[in-house]
Amino acid sequence: MNRIYAIAAAAIVIVSLAITWLLAVGGGSDDRFAQCRAGQVAGGTAAIGGPFELVNSKGETVTDKDVITGPSLLYFGYTFCPDVCPLDTSRNAEAVDILEERGQMVTPIFISIDPDRDTPEVVGEFASNLHERMIGLTGSPEQVKAASKAYKTYYKAQDKSDEYYLVDHSTFSYLVLPEYGFVEFFKRDETAEEMADRIGCFLENM
Repeated sequence: MNRIYAIAAAAIVIVSLAITWLLAVGGGSDDRFAQCRAGQVAGGTAAIGGPFELVNSKGETVTDKDVITGPSLLYFGYTFCPDVCPLDTSRNAEAVDILEERGQMVTPIFISIDPDRDTPEVVGEFASNLHERMIGLTGSPEQVKAASKAYKTYYKAQDKSDEYYLVDHSTFSYLVLPEYGFVEFFKRDETAEEMADRIGCFLENM
């Protein structure tokens, strides 16, 4: 049943993103990144992304302005995730390395949606093990909820009476550019090479 809820939630997120695209395109706005898109989401829209306040691995409260200082690839997950999160974040780290080899720098960012277990120290260790430049963020339940809501993500913890509880969550990765805000999302079936190619297109057209 939890899997059904997760699938339904992911479908809702996709529909929301598609509606945002239709509204933006319908408005006839110019899109400098049109050739880079997979065809679902318009960039620079206020409907996705925005300000957030979270806590970094040093226990310091930071805002989106402090963290997203250059092209960034955001992922919402949790460190106790048994399979999906490690695979997705490793793929993202690989895409970042491919881009760096091409002379394009992107910062990978991991935002925990499990603040009860993901302390600053835990999330920092998780991020650094995946990539030396990955930024790990957590926060209070309220801070995490606000950041998740801004990016239209979904998460729901299962029975927390079990210390090994799982958290159902959406699995999109978000490309954010400081000058333009959110510009694109990537599904988990896309390879690191495919992501690097598309992200590179955005960076070349900034």
